[in-house]
Order: sequence, then C-alpha cells, then structure tokens
Amino acid sequence: MSEPKPPTPTPAGDTYKGWVFKWTNYIKGYQRRWFVLSNGLLSYYRTQAEMGHTCRGTINLATASIAVDDACNFVISNGGTQTYHLKASCEVERQRWITALELAKAKAARMQAESDDSGDDFSLSCPPAPHGQSAAAASQNSEVQSTLRTLASKVEDLSTCNDLISKHGSALQRSLSELDSLRLTGEAGDKIRQVTERATLFRITSNAMINACRDFLALSQAHSKRWQKALQAERDQRIRLEETLEQLAKQHNNLERAFRGNSQSNTTLDSKGSAGPGKGEASDDDDDNEFFDAMEEAPEFITVPADPQFHKRSSSNVSGFNSEMGSDDQSLNEEPLSANQDSPSLDLVPVKKRRSRIPDKPNYSLNLWSIMKNCIGKELSKIPMPVNFNEPISMLQRLSEDLEYHELLDKGAKCGSALEQLCYVAAFSISSYSTTVHRTGKPFNPLLGETYELDRGRESGYRSLCEQVSHHPPAAAHHVISSRGWTLRQEITVASKFRGKYISIMPLGTIHAIFEKGDNHYTWKKVTTTVHNIIVGKLWIDQSGEIDVVNHTTGDRCHLKFAPYSYFSRDVARKVTGLVTDKDGKAHYVLSGTWDEKMEFSRVMQSSRGSSSGSGAAGENGAAEARQKTVYQTLKAREIWHKNALP
Repeated sequence: MSEPKPPTPTPAGDTYKGWVFKWTNYIKGYQRRWFVLSNGLLSYYRTQAEMGHTCRGTINLATASIAVDDACNFVISNGGTQTYHLKASCEVERQRWITALELAKAKAARMQAESDDSGDDFSLSCPPAPHGQSAAAASQNSEVQSTLRTLASKVEDLSTCNDLISKHGSALQRSLSELDSLRLTGEAGDKIRQVTERATLFRITSNAMINACRDFLALSQAHSKRWQKALQAERDQRIRLEETLEQLAKQHNNLERAFRGNSQSNTTLDSKGSAGPGKGEASDDDDDNEFFDAMEEAPEFITVPADPQFHKRSSSNVSGFNSEMGSDDQSLNEEPLSANQDSPSLDLVPVKKRRSRIPDKPNYSLNLWSIMKNCIGKELSKIPMPVNFNEPISMLQRLSEDLEYHELLDKGAKCGSALEQLCYVAAFSISSYSTTVHRTGKPFNPLLGETYELDRGRESGYRSLCEQVSHHPPAAAHHVISSRGWTLRQEITVASKFRGKYISIMPLGTIHAIFEKGDNHYTWKKVTTTVHNIIVGKLWIDQSGEIDVVNHTTGDRCHLKFAPYSYFSRDVARKVTGLVTDKDGKAHYVLSGTWDEKMEFSRVMQSSRGSSSGSGAAGENGAAEARQKTVYQTLKAREIWHKNALP
C-alpha cells in the first residue's frame, strides 16, 4: 500500500476519470491516455490539459460491448468502427474501470429507452403552476423535479449494483466449487477451503446489503408522494404570502397618494413649482402592478416627507465639495480674480460661478414590491432598477464628495505629532458619511473608462480624478493630489445584497492617505451601509461596523466603532467612538461623536482598570470613558469636525 503508484481513477458524482494505457499501433504499442467517463460517454485525451479544447475520441456506452481479455486488458467496442483496446496498470484498477463502465452502460441504456416518452413523463410529474406563480417559482419547481429524477436514477444504480454483485458472486462460487472438486491434498486443499469460507462470508454480507438497499428502495417509493405533497403545500403558502405582501404595498401606495393629494390642495405653489406635482398626479392613473424599464415618467419612492420644507432641503442635497463652506469661498464664487501683475495670462480666467441649489427632486409613487419580490438575495448590481431610484450624479462624483471636508487633511498636514495627525485622518474618514442620512438614492453606475475630474486647485489646493476601471463587478480608482502636503488614493468596489426589508452595501477596497511631512502613510476601509424599509415605510440609512485607521510608518492605530441603530439602546443615535493608540498599545486620544453631526477628541492623561462598562462622567479636569473595562482620564474634549450646513 505504501509503494508509489500511478493515480487511480477518481469518481466525482457521475464522472469517472483516470490514466489508462490504450493500444495505438504496432510501432508505438500501448500509450498512456487520460480517460473520462461521464453521462454514458467514454472520452480520452492525451493529457489532462486537453480536456478543455481537444477530445481524441468518444464512444457511446449505450450500444457498446465490454469484454475482458486477461488480468489487466479489456476491450470496448460499439460494434462499428470504434474499438478501444485498453490496459490498466493492475488488476484492481481494471476491475474498478469495468465496474464503472458497466454501471454507466446500464444507466445510458436506461436513459436512451426513456428518452422517447420523457416529455410525457415530465408533463405528468409537474402539475400546472397555480395562478400568480412567478417564473422563479416555476424554475424552482422544475429544479425539484430534476432532483427527484436524479434520486430515482441513483436508486436504479443501486439495483444495477445488486445485479452485478449477484452475477460476480455466482461466478466466484462456481470457480471455487470447480477448484474444490479437483480434490487437491495438503496445503493447497486447505487454502481452497479457506478461500471458499471467505467467499461464503462475502456472499452473506452482500445479500444483507442487497436486502437493506431493497428496503430503502421500498421506503423511498412509499414516501416520495408524501414529500411531493408537502413541497407543493409549502410552495402554495409562499405564493399566498407574496400576494398578501403585494396587496399591503398597494394599500400603502393608495394611502400615500391620498395624503399627497391632501397636502397639495393645502399648499400654495407657483406655476413653475406646480409643474412637477402635476406630472406626478398624471402618473397616479398608471396600473400599480405594471412596471416598464426606461419609462420616462416612472415613479420615484414610496416615501412621503411630512414637511415640504424638509423635502425641499433634502432633495437639493448635493455636495459642492464644498465651495460654500465659508465667506472666503463665497466671495471667490461671486467675484472674478483680481489682476495678477506677475501672470498677465490669468487676468482673463475668472473663477467659475457655481450654482447654490439644484432643482427639486420629483416625488413619484412606485409599487416597489412588484419589482423587488423576485430580487431577494441577489447582488444589487444585477437587479434592473427604474431610473428614479438614482441620484442625478454618477458614483465617481459621489466618491469625490469624500473631499468635502478636505480641510481636515490640510490641518493634519500641519500637525507636528503623528498621533494628533491620526485623529484628523480618523475624523476625515467619518466625515464622508455626513450627508448619507438624507440621501437614499443610488448613484448611477459609470461607463467603463469614464472619468470625473474635480479641480479645486485655486480654491482649496487639490485636484481629484476618478475613473471607472471595471464594469462587472463595478470598481473605481480615485486619486487626489493636494498642494498642501498630502495625497489621497482609493480603489473602491461595492458588494451588496437585497434581504427583503433592507439592502446591505459592503464597500470593498482600501483608502490611502500619505503626508509629505513625516512621510506618514495611513490606510483604512469603509463600513457597511444599510438601507432600511425597502418595502413599506420611509427609507432610512444606517452605518455600522468597525474600521482601523493605521499609520504604517509609526505603527499607530485608531480603532473606530460605528454603533448600529437599536430601538432599545439608550445611546445617542449614529454614535461613533474611537481610541488612538501607539504601536505599543498605549492610548493617547479618545474620539466620540456621531457620523452625521460632529466629532470631538480629547487627550488621554491616565488609564486605569475599572469595572464600569458604560460611559464615564466628564469634567473640566478629566473625562472617563470605559472601553473594555478600562477607564481613561482625559482633558477637556475639543471639537475636531462639524458637519456643514446643507446646500
């Protein structure tokens, strides 16, 4: 058993493969070939690498005959021009191939006999789909029927094995009886009697296995109808549940339209502002159950803002990256550059005047369930969505919006302490989520090779370039160069899953920030974004997870934790906590705040072990925040980041 030998054929489901010697001609004799037995066909190749493109020959076992020459040789012929003279490396390997070939031949012959009336059998075994059943349910039904047919085929294989064992056992018993009749004496006679006894034991064991298989066959046939009835009952119950949910979505839609009609009758709109709602009212006559791709007047969301002022503010929420963050930037937007004596060519180049608001988002009703019910569990990029689900920007522009709070990196570039610089980088990583609380729309997927350039060299000292580098899966590369001492780059792709009530969006890829001063190199990733109330209710977004901002130059690390929203939690909603430690694990700064409002940081003066598991009290001389039963004494907290007012 321990001697080296060529690999034996390996079964893999209905496939059998391995090396066998094949007779080629009188000059070359037997040559080693790779044989594959699958679906009743025996094919061979010169090497395993040829399996993908070049087959040297194939024989159908359904009409073939299998003959054994001697201990290692066997012949396969289809009675015509195809005859394979084969030789195994040993008798055991030859017997394995013979058994596999006989099983495959019996199965192929049975499949060929059933092929004529297989259509009738399938129509009888598949009951018609009930009213309202979707194409996905019909596909699942056919998959179940295919599985049942496969199980029936396996049971037939057991029956064939039974016949083969009986056949070979009888032949072995006859051979032993002939040897025993020779009446040999001495040691040879003892050996023959010993072999006869072992063969008898083998036959008894085989008969026991055959009886067990026969019992299993009878039990399977008795219970198969019961299983099919139970499966059909489960399928009908699922269909009824789908219909109930669809009716619920329709009722919710009708309530929305009634509410919007009342709110519009009580609100005075000018002629320009009333054009949008009039268009939405016209779409109310459409059938809720119908959905057409690329329909220009497709409705938007099933959310209805209670306050028109809130709707106006949230719908015009697009970051300006951000030319309106201060009075200096506003003056730059409103006035041209003054003449520059050193550069006369700049006299004719005014700073671009940027708009202060965008048109209101149309608010159309939409029966989400009619679109989403067949998409549960799928990748979001594979689901066809109406265009009204999107924001009027591309994903490249949305990525560039991470630079809205670029001044955090500007301040970090001026820091003399790498640990304090790490606090600014951590705050910058949190600031990119500040506007997501109001924005439930999905950015458009860019074309492959599409780019988005953001030039803020005059106003903010940086230039940004995004490019879509992969289409399936969607992936973008982003690079930013700043004249104020830092460089930012990221490669982002998104994995997403639709779970019925919510959508989980998992950004993949790493973000790098490199500072010229100190040559500090930071990396971090993004947390998981979850969009709730997909079917019924108002859409809302939550960020959850943990990220580590790592300084690869010094080994410093900032661990940030985004607490998921919980109805029973007493903590502040959208809370973020962080701890800045050096390479030895010693804490230096504590960060706290919310990802949609502001962040504060405080310097750690002393840490001690404590039994408290909640937040400690803060005072002028110190604040205690427990983290894993450790109490940190800190100085007074200072604000490091605050959200800008919405445009």
